[in-house]
Amino acid sequence: MSLSDRVPISSVVLTYNEQANLAPCMESLVGWASELFVVDSGSTDGTRHIAERYGAHVIEHPFETHARQWQWALTHVPFQHAWILALDADQRLTSELKQEIDALFRGEADRLRGIDGIYLNRRQIFRGRWIRHGGYYPKYLLKLFRRDRVHVDERELIDHHFYVSGRTRTLRHDLIEENLKESDIRFWIEKHNRYAALQARVDAFGPSDRAVAPRMFGTPDERTAGLKLAWDRLPLYLRPFLYFCYRYVVRLGFLDGKQGFVFHVLQAFWYRLLIDIHLDDLRRQRRSALVIEASKARNK
Repeated sequence: MSLSDRVPISSVVLTYNEQANLAPCMESLVGWASELFVVDSGSTDGTRHIAERYGAHVIEHPFETHARQWQWALTHVPFQHAWILALDADQRLTSELKQEIDALFRGEADRLRGIDGIYLNRRQIFRGRWIRHGGYYPKYLLKLFRRDRVHVDERELIDHHFYVSGRTRTLRHDLIEENLKESDIRFWIEKHNRYAALQARVDAFGPSDRAVAPRMFGTPDERTAGLKLAWDRLPLYLRPFLYFCYRYVVRLGFLDGKQGFVFHVLQAFWYRLLIDIHLDDLRRQRRSALVIEASKARNK
C-alpha cells in the first residue's frame, strides 16, 4: 500500500518491556496508518527493536503514570495528522475494524463533521479465551480522536481515559486486547495487587469532581461514571460479592468457560475485595489521625 493510500491517521503506542505483545499490534497498523509512533519508557527487552523493525518512530520518555505518559505523548509527539489512534501495546485492530475506519475516513466529508472522538469496541482475550459474557462485551473505549479536541485527566493513577467535549460516534467492529504476558497468572495477580492499592488511594483521597458527568444514558464513559457513582455508595466488602454474582450469574459469565471463571473471580471479586481492604485501612488510618489531632487540640 502506498503512502497516498493509507488512512490519514497518526497512530501512537505506549510501551515498556512489551516484547511479548508488540508485534501483533504493529502488524495491525503497519502499511495502514499514515504514521506510526511508539513512546517507550526505557524498555530493556526487544521492544525497541520490534518497533523499529515495523518502521515506527520510537521516542523515549520516562514513565510516571499512564495518564501523564499519554498527556506527554499527545503534547510532544510531532503528529502530522488531525486524527490520532492511541493504542496500548497489547491491543490490535481487526481487519474488519480497519475497513470500517477506512470507509469512514474515505467517505463523504460530512461523516466526520462535528465529530471529535470515536469509540471502538474492545474484545478482551484472557489466557486465550474471549471474555464475551459477564457484561464485559461489548465494551467501548475512546481510542480515535482529534488531537486538538482531546484531553486526559492526569489525576488518574492507574489507567487512563481520553475525553472529548464534542460529539462522538461508535464503530461496530472490534479492537482486540490480549496481554500475552498474562499467560503467566502471576503477572496478572502482581499487577492487580499494585493497582488495588492505587485505586484505594484514588477512592480515599482523589478529587471529588469527575472528568465527565455521570449519566446513565450518555456516552460509554458517562455511563461508566454513573455506575462508579452507584458503586461508591455500596457497603465495603459486600459490593465485590454482589458484583461477582451480577457478572457471573445475571450477565451469564459462566458461559465463558474455565478461563472465564478464573477471570470473573479474579477481576470481579478478588480485585475489588483487595481495593475494599486497602480502602478500609486508609479510612481507619484517617479516622485515627483525626482523633489524635482532636485530642491534641483539646489539650492545648
